[in-house]
Amino acid sequence: MARILVVDDDVYVADTMQRGLQKRGHEVAAAYNGIEALGLVQEHRPDLLILDISMPRMNGIEVCRRLRADKRTESIPIIFLTARSMIDDKIEGFEAGADDYITKPFDIQELELRIKAILRRCQPPPAEPTADILTVGPLSLNCRTFEATINDRTVLLTPIEFELLHHLMSHPGEVFSSERLLQEVWDYPPGTGDPALVRMHIKNLRDKLEPDARNPSLIRTVSRHGYTVRPE
Repeated sequence: MARILVVDDDVYVADTMQRGLQKRGHEVAAAYNGIEALGLVQEHRPDLLILDISMPRMNGIEVCRRLRADKRTESIPIIFLTARSMIDDKIEGFEAGADDYITKPFDIQELELRIKAILRRCQPPPAEPTADILTVGPLSLNCRTFEATINDRTVLLTPIEFELLHHLMSHPGEVFSSERLLQEVWDYPPGTGDPALVRMHIKNLRDKLEPDARNPSLIRTVSRHGYTVRPE
């Protein structure tokens, strides 16, 4: 069971999600605008947010940005669930710090699968010795601070950006398809995740790390096969 906050200005949609997720054993609260959502997050500290974008008083993008900028809430997983389906909308959502992006209309069973996958990924790993710094070629990843360093320039990654880059750097030279990354990084069952989710986060990583994001030299695309980080 997880504590979930559903945020949607459409009362019918919010109530439908609330009832559906409660039937699956979750403790679910609802908010109907961005300001109310921020207050409930501070009061109840949910395990996960399901967040609409187009809302009165404060939209979901701004809510997400504020939560990511606050040390107390920066690690709460956020799923955007919205009618806004254009690619620019998805890019804006992921750049704001979303962990996932689902478009309406939605299937409650798929939503539950994605919730479970995100929550599993957020569980602390078993205690075992791991290197603090992972290095592949000129790229270094600090596993304690979520910071990546390239050519003396250091950037802070979001939790999912860190998980994705860490997975690629832990297997240097190996090529991962989007479907495989959805299963191994996002922990989604086969056929469940959207390959656009991988593309958006790869784009964000390139924008942060590559000297020229349009001609990537660190996170490379292997045509029709997937993505790789190579040591050269």
